[in-house]
Amino acid sequence: MRPEQWQQFKAAAKRRHRGRPVPLALIADCPWIPAYAGVSYWDYFFDVEAWFAANVRVLRDFPEVIWFPAWWSEVGMGAEPSALGARVRFNRHRVPDVEPPPFRLDLLDRLTRPEPATDGFMALCLYRYQRLRQRIREAGFCVPVVAARGPLTVASFVRGVNDLMTDLVDDPDRVRQLLEVTTDLAIGWLRAQIEALDGGVEGLLILDDLAGFIGRRHYEQFAHPYLRRICDAFPADWVKILHNDASVAVCLERIPEAGFDVLNWGVETSLPDACRRVAGRLTLMGNVPPLDLGVRGTPEQVHADALRALREAGDHPFILSFAGVTTTGTPPDNIRALIRAVREFNAQG
Repeated sequence: MRPEQWQQFKAAAKRRHRGRPVPLALIADCPWIPAYAGVSYWDYFFDVEAWFAANVRVLRDFPEVIWFPAWWSEVGMGAEPSALGARVRFNRHRVPDVEPPPFRLDLLDRLTRPEPATDGFMALCLYRYQRLRQRIREAGFCVPVVAARGPLTVASFVRGVNDLMTDLVDDPDRVRQLLEVTTDLAIGWLRAQIEALDGGVEGLLILDDLAGFIGRRHYEQFAHPYLRRICDAFPADWVKILHNDASVAVCLERIPEAGFDVLNWGVETSLPDACRRVAGRLTLMGNVPPLDLGVRGTPEQVHADALRALREAGDHPFILSFAGVTTTGTPPDNIRALIRAVREFNAQG
């Protein structure tokens, strides 16, 4: 994103104004960017010049969009899990697979704490930032936000989703021990990225869909305290965004109390219901369906649904986006339909 776009996003996130103008921000990473830019996944991950060129193309082809978090240095879902022993299997034509290691919770005491600067594919991601940060700035862009997978999500790549869900009931103390490790890893990973960028960071994006897989009681025990600890580890005036497009039905009211300013959520909870339940304590970022409309819909359908979302939000703090990330196969014309909708809505005054 450009510096002025960050100021627009930050103003909306911190609820400095309500109503118009509404920003348009889209979360985009490796499932969408390489294919759009005509770059192989192999080159996108391993060739820093291909990564730079692909991101520049997206930013320049859609200058009205606040691409978020912008210049996301990642290897699919694999950066943090790779430092904990998960196998990351790269593919030339799609995003990497992440395979949980054969990991026993009773051996958790033997697990050495990972070092983000050197361990797994986090080191590769940091190298991109160190190598290209000056060129990014010289091109007129900024990197104000760093991203990390949330504690439960990383834990699921260590244990596997099914085993982790069972562990919550059968071995809760060991799960808490594992979550201490993954929370420390998230905080350390964010700090390592901040250091690698050498200035300009003022925001965090935490992605934790697994917090939407559990009920209210388990959310209170295994999600909320750890998400709160991440938010508390960074300055209070920073912008803190949570992405959870699984379900927020059981925890929506608690998300502002964890320390987040913005929620990017899924389609299960309607926009009017979300507005009612958070009551202005949080900026909502959504709520155009990313698959049924973003990928499968026509530009006319996307345009109409974007206007629907803008109207339903009313004067609630709102950022127009997909209800989740920009999905593989999203046509460029559907993104242009979002641009057209937000331009028309903001012009109404």
